[in-house]
Amino acid sequence: MTRFLTCFLIVTFLLGCKSKPMVYNDPVPVHKSIAIDSRFVGEERIINIWTPPGYEDGGAAFPVLYMPDGGVGEDFPHIANTLAELIKSNEIEPVILVGIENTERGRDLTGASTVVAHEKYGIPMTDGAKNFRSFILEELVPEIERSYRTTDKNGIIGESLAGLFVVETFLLQPGAFDFYIAMDPSLWWNDNFLVKNAAAYLTEVPDSSRKLWFAGSNTTDIFEYTRQLAEVLQREEPKSLDWTYADEPNEKHHTIFRATKKKALIWTLGR
Repeated sequence: MTRFLTCFLIVTFLLGCKSKPMVYNDPVPVHKSIAIDSRFVGEERIINIWTPPGYEDGGAAFPVLYMPDGGVGEDFPHIANTLAELIKSNEIEPVILVGIENTERGRDLTGASTVVAHEKYGIPMTDGAKNFRSFILEELVPEIERSYRTTDKNGIIGESLAGLFVVETFLLQPGAFDFYIAMDPSLWWNDNFLVKNAAAYLTEVPDSSRKLWFAGSNTTDIFEYTRQLAEVLQREEPKSLDWTYADEPNEKHHTIFRATKKKALIWTLGR
């Protein structure tokens, strides 16, 4: 039993907090939840939607921020509450938050891996992120645009494995979103394939303006690759990309999301 518990804790840590080690009692804001039966991921997905103050009373349209790890028991409440605070203080423009509740987090947020050692994490290594991205772009986004007053501006935010998904989406399909926010992305996945090939991917960034904000904590297998990605971006200088990297040596993997979320949102959505 002791050996099992030790292995479980190690795997949990290496996965970049598949189960978050700290528990927060964030108040759950008023929101709506819908279910989408997805043909891409082959299951029903619960979606939580928070609209900014005044949405119900007016006719204005708003940008949309999409978020994996978006369950009510996950990161949805504290991000929605932070958005409300920043909107109230007039530090960011009002946005709609769309949280995607997890079912199989590791499957959905990781691309294919050829690293045999990754099998110990219990994550399918067959590019589940491709199907999850198709679900978001081809099923979820159209549903939100049909049901809510949205502008043509949208973005995505994520941390750890969700941050990996954000960076992968930016590199593989840079036109999918207008802005990308990734805290402590698990770029070590698949022998840091994304970082190794980032320069080639950056040649596909659209001519229209895009934003990328990402951060790295003091976790060794995180900052090694987030810093390398920043070096690639600095060297390649994609003309249509506005980007910034926050090196956060005083933050741990399980603290960086909450420690940097305000600065990330203000930089990305600031007035």
